[in-house]
Formats: sequence, structure tokens, C-alpha cells
Amino acid sequence: MIILRYLLFPFAILYGIITSIRNILFDKGVLKSYLFDIPIIAVGNLSVGGTGKTPQIEYLIRLLSPKYTVATLSRGYKRKSEGFVLADVNSNAEILGDEPFQMHQKFPNINVAVDADRKNGIEQLLSLSEKPNVILLDDAFQHRKVKAGFYILLSAFDDLFCNDLLLPTGNLRESRSGAKRADVIIITKCPKDLSEIAQENIIKKMGLNSPVFFSSIDYDEKVYNKKESKSLTEIKNLDKLLLAGIAKPEPFFSYLQNGKDVKMVYPDHHNFTENDIKEIENKAKNNLIITTEKDYVRLEKKDLKSLFYLPIASSFLSNGDNFDKTILNYVGTSSRNS
Repeated sequence: MIILRYLLFPFAILYGIITSIRNILFDKGVLKSYLFDIPIIAVGNLSVGGTGKTPQIEYLIRLLSPKYTVATLSRGYKRKSEGFVLADVNSNAEILGDEPFQMHQKFPNINVAVDADRKNGIEQLLSLSEKPNVILLDDAFQHRKVKAGFYILLSAFDDLFCNDLLLPTGNLRESRSGAKRADVIIITKCPKDLSEIAQENIIKKMGLNSPVFFSSIDYDEKVYNKKESKSLTEIKNLDKLLLAGIAKPEPFFSYLQNGKDVKMVYPDHHNFTENDIKEIENKAKNNLIITTEKDYVRLEKKDLKSLFYLPIASSFLSNGDNFDKTILNYVGTSSRNS
């Protein structure tokens, strides 16, 4: 697979030329970017998948929702609906996509919407009787038809964009130079004990002027379903099936696995079929099934016995207060994106 990727390097050069021309056209105003009279924060990455966008969006929701009316707007990857959809009591993962539905369940007091056309999605949100004070755009770093007022670029610690190459040889959606559009860069999924020297080396390697923060994933001390919760100490030595359909499941498995557990891996955003469910049941052998929060929203209606999920959250290794102040200052002082 690695050899094939390098054989495709000429296509990566072509892809880079195309995406660079597109960015130049937006920078020069030949292709139009639309502005809105509301603070808009875009969270995204340069690479495909696995940088922790959803935990970061949820962090922003927790930060902003006590003071502001917050809305999130995603494209709703792999959903079976079309156009603009605003989450309501009848929504599910098939209508919204797994990650927006997860946010809708966790934060029922905010507006969660999906629309592949972000401009139209924003216009629809602003037409609501109670329009939002701030909109969070999920996975929208390359969506330049809308000009957000603040850009947060994520890059995973074990897959830094500055070490990567363009698709199809690497995983970059656009040139590394696209990182210059970021107002803030967050290196996600860092080890808890990442030293200040290691952080400084990463910052130097990227060679950018934007503030850089470092965050890690915090796993909950309990697993949950709709009816009950169990502490990790309670289930640690029990036989269980660990199931993940996310981009990078290794940390999830490492956190829970006791050496005897059965692991099942599916593609990111996998739509579970009846055959999948039968296979899961057979391998579980009536033991606990622990999955990710994102997978749970697609599995909870499948009548799997003893199904639980492990929540995660994003937290900063240091300087989190500075990040919070930066975001709150932007939202508090912005009346128009520019």
C-alpha cells in the first residue's frame, strides 16, 4: 500500500496544483467568499480524518453556550437525507450523520444543523425565530465559499501536517501552506506528559506565526448506555468485546483492553448491517460490548445486548485559559467576519 501511494506521487503534484489554484482564486476574490454579520468559527484540518474535530467542537459548545446562543453546522457525512436539516426530536444518525446526531443528543439546547452547502446552511440558521449568536462550522477549513471570522486548525500529534504529503501519496487535502489561514493551531491527541521542549520543537518545525496549543483526549471513568452506567474499575477484568468504527481506534482499545478482550474494527462512519450485528453478537458471546460514542449513536437501535459507550473530551495540556480568552474575545467583539 505504501509503495502504491508513492507510485501515485505525480497525481499528488497535480492535485496540489489544482488545490493551490483554487486557493489563489479565493484569495484574489475571483471566486467569491460570502461574509455574514455573526461570529463564525470554523474547525477543520489539512489531512483526512482522525484529528479530533468532534471533541473540539464539543469543547467550544461547553465554553460558549452558557453565554451565547450556539449553533453547529456540519455537512452530515454519510447521512441519508439531503439539503438543510435542523435536528429535532425525530432526528437520528441516518438523518443527521453520526457526529451531528451525537452533538444533538449531548447538547439538546443548541441548534445542530447539517447542510453540504454551508452558505445556505448559515442563511437557514439566521432565518430562525431565535437565531444563533455564534455558529460553529465543523470540518470547514477547506470550505472557502464561506469566510469564517476565526479558523481553528487541528493536527494530530502522531500525524502532523508538516510531516505529511498531498493526496493520494499522503493524507493532505491541500498544501501545508494552507495552515497560514489558521488563527489558532491545536495539536491534538498528545501524550499527557508531552514536555515543553517537545512542544517547542513541534512549533519550530511548523514554522508558523499562529498561536499553537496542545491538547489530549480525556476518557471518562465510566461507560454508559441509555439505562445505566458502569465504572471502569468494575468492568476492567471482565471479558468484553471492544468495537470501533473510527479513523484511529488504537487509543480507544489501549485505554480499555485487559489482554483478554476481543477487538472488532470497522471503517470510519461505518453503517452497520444486519450481518454485522449477527457477527458482533456471535463474537460478544453475551459479554459486555463497549464502543465509542460516535459508534453508539449508530448501534443503539440495533438491539445489541449489554452495549455501552465510552465518552471522551478534549483538554489542553497547558494555557487552556489563554485559548478560552482568545475565543471569548473573538465572539464578544465580533459583529462582522473579516
